[in-house]
Amino acid sequence: MVRPKSLKFASFNLLNFAAPPYAFYQPEETYSDTQWVTKTQFITGLIQHIDPAVIVFQEVFNPDILATLCDELGLKHFATVDTPTQDQIYANVLFNPVVAIASKMPFKQCKPLEPSHELLEYLNNLGQFKFNRTPIKCTFDIEGFGPLTVYAVHFKSQRVHSMAHILGEPDQEDPFLTLLNQTVGAMQSQISRSLEASIVYYDALKTQREKAAATLVMGDFNAHISSPALSFMTQQFPIAIEPSKFDSVGLYESFSISDNQLEFDSKPPTHYFQGEGNVLDYILASKEFSPTHADSKVESLFYYNYANHLDPKRDEEDIRYSDHAAIAIEITIK
Repeated sequence: MVRPKSLKFASFNLLNFAAPPYAFYQPEETYSDTQWVTKTQFITGLIQHIDPAVIVFQEVFNPDILATLCDELGLKHFATVDTPTQDQIYANVLFNPVVAIASKMPFKQCKPLEPSHELLEYLNNLGQFKFNRTPIKCTFDIEGFGPLTVYAVHFKSQRVHSMAHILGEPDQEDPFLTLLNQTVGAMQSQISRSLEASIVYYDALKTQREKAAATLVMGDFNAHISSPALSFMTQQFPIAIEPSKFDSVGLYESFSISDNQLEFDSKPPTHYFQGEGNVLDYILASKEFSPTHADSKVESLFYYNYANHLDPKRDEEDIRYSDHAAIAIEITIK
């Protein structure tokens, strides 16, 4: 068997992948048949264009439909580790979309990420913590490259859970409630996102140390990697030509180690809100993916952003497509 020379790893937030007659969040939030055909054609076409060996997805309400679509594209291996929930009154209304992973290569193991008991105890969250979307931890054994652990994630959004219930259900226009939501509520969202990231980060580093496995953490982080909630994931692992005793474990932001980064003025946005571009989607990689590192297993790494469907001037979501760019890295194995 000839080992693959180049491989692509991708991440794509599908934006409410719920096949009719299913609805997302509200009974009226559903696709017409024409909209759904357009959406699935868009997703299929983009995946064909990317041609990933492994791709992770976010906002999946109908995993079985997505699995069939991926199978037809040659991504024969598909997994989720959780299931969306149904409304107790309207059975066709779905909540809590899940993450998914699809691959041309067989999984060695695929399972939900279990938070470390010791870490939760250290963080004073023992018995209280629950992921907003359970991450997938998937392992591969790639010929010519070796063991690889992939984490598919979708961290807590910046959406704030209203504090109205602790104020005796005041008027939603109450300035007191508005200010609390914008401050305390927003901080709680950030704390939740940071805690989720901490658990993934801890498990990734622990697995690197114990299994000597290359690592990718891929998905929708719902904040910039330099934000206070996430910066620890790469900030303590700076780019270095010379290895040191401290870089046996850690994660790089893949764009920062890509061979083609100078082709961009800056890292391109993966999402727009009110006309402003933001980078919310990431692929974090271990030292084995850094072409300049002494322990690198790749000759090159190229970063790609697929955002032709995004319109910075559009104020509302177009559910026929996605409100996120797809991103990918392509590696050439030594």
